[in-house]
Amino acid sequence: MRNRMIAVGVMMTALLAGPFAALHAQTLNIGMQTETTSLDPHVAISNQAVSVARHMFDTLVHPDARQGLQPGLALNWAAIGPMEWEFRLRPHVRFHDGTAFTAADVASTLTRARDGAGAPTGFGVMTKQITDIAVVDPLTIRLRTAQPFPLMAEHLSAVPMISHRIGTDTPAGDFNSGKAAIGTGPFRFVSWTRADHLRLARNDAYWGGAPAWAEVTIRPIANDAVRVAALLSGAVDMIDQVPSPSVATLRARADMAVAQTVSNRVIYLAIHHDPAANPQVKDAGGTTLAANPFADRRVRLALAKAINRDAMIQHVLERLATPASQLLPDGYPGTSNMLRPESYDPGAARALLAEAGFKDGFTVTLLVPRDRNASDTQIGEALAQMFGRIGLRVSLDVLPYSIAQPRFKRGDFALALRGWGTETGEASMALRAILGSSDSARGWGSVNGGRYANPALDALLNTALSTQDPKQREAMVAQATEIGIADVGIIPLHYQMAIWAMRRGLTYQARSDNYTFAFDVRPNLVR
Repeated sequence: MRNRMIAVGVMMTALLAGPFAALHAQTLNIGMQTETTSLDPHVAISNQAVSVARHMFDTLVHPDARQGLQPGLALNWAAIGPMEWEFRLRPHVRFHDGTAFTAADVASTLTRARDGAGAPTGFGVMTKQITDIAVVDPLTIRLRTAQPFPLMAEHLSAVPMISHRIGTDTPAGDFNSGKAAIGTGPFRFVSWTRADHLRLARNDAYWGGAPAWAEVTIRPIANDAVRVAALLSGAVDMIDQVPSPSVATLRARADMAVAQTVSNRVIYLAIHHDPAANPQVKDAGGTTLAANPFADRRVRLALAKAINRDAMIQHVLERLATPASQLLPDGYPGTSNMLRPESYDPGAARALLAEAGFKDGFTVTLLVPRDRNASDTQIGEALAQMFGRIGLRVSLDVLPYSIAQPRFKRGDFALALRGWGTETGEASMALRAILGSSDSARGWGSVNGGRYANPALDALLNTALSTQDPKQREAMVAQATEIGIADVGIIPLHYQMAIWAMRRGLTYQARSDNYTFAFDVRPNLVR
């Protein structure tokens, strides 16, 4: 009997020291490539910001793993007129401080997201179309728009709800300290040590059922090799943005699991279109050119033709991506079936440069975030080599995303490597944000750092957004996309594969929107 008890003890010790340790302790440690810049849920509409915010702050409508719309804090919604929507809220929902969630909270949230802290950095594109917010009763809210807006539910699926008690002008610092980080989500704020970890605790009263984990710690680990090593050593239980060279190795290990899917995230080259002299574009002697060459479509098209997407995907991304022709992969609403990735043709690219007056090329700086997308530094290096083959001299400015992003937004670049994942799962949002002429009053051009402007695109997209018939609307969005791509407003490169790796005993349904949600990580005890 004593020997049997010893054997059982040894077995339990082995289990607790191995893959099931995190499960037994009810803790989950996640290593994420990029740290959120703020815990204010309305400051930024980026992958890392949304991934973190959704743990604490819920949304009216829930996008599922394929971005289909499901009830969230709203049980149902409907257009009750050409320019009015009604949302019926879920009863008996409470914030982390015990106060009830009501329509007053929705009204305050939408006002803040539209007019306050978040408007300049992304949430305007979701909320600027709302002109009037009416609280009908504690569980009913009506939203009016200046023109028909049939995509209201898709857009509000991205807006995190906060309490009206927090107010519309609460500074981001109050969220970062935890003072205002009070939502209705599945986890509660515990502490945040910037650049080290965010600690969350389970919300046992969550309306959707308490998550599996009593505590979650999210650690930013920007370096790909260090992030993988942290997983292999057991320092973390799960990582996002698995680097392409590590996928096959992790998949082959018995103590690891990999989840992946083709994402809606397009990696693209942003171009500064202002014709004025750009200090990051110089001649061979280092003198700034008198005018920006990228204001000429022929120069932009030369860049597009100089890129060998297939070679980049094969050699840099280990075949874990697909060539991109537009802002979303084929099949999403509003995508065009007429567009194809630009053909690799360096000879034609050199001819276009010569025709534009740049036979001997020029020198340009490419802005690259080193901790934002899969293999971003290596992609930047590959682009520099490809552009070099057509006579351009490219220097890389590789920076942390936290530094590169503000530079991009203020237009301090000539070329920039960018990524965009579409919150709404349809093409109009990406088109407005990336290629729509900048208009803060409407929330257009929120990430149009290159100052691209095309009146024909704007007019067609504006009409599409007020068109009720889905087929007609999607056809117009597709046509507007064709206009922007033909004009080389940006250069699509590839659609990124969304890849997570985790310790054996955990499961995660890969999401096309790239988000990492601890509440969707499941302990799988059935072997």
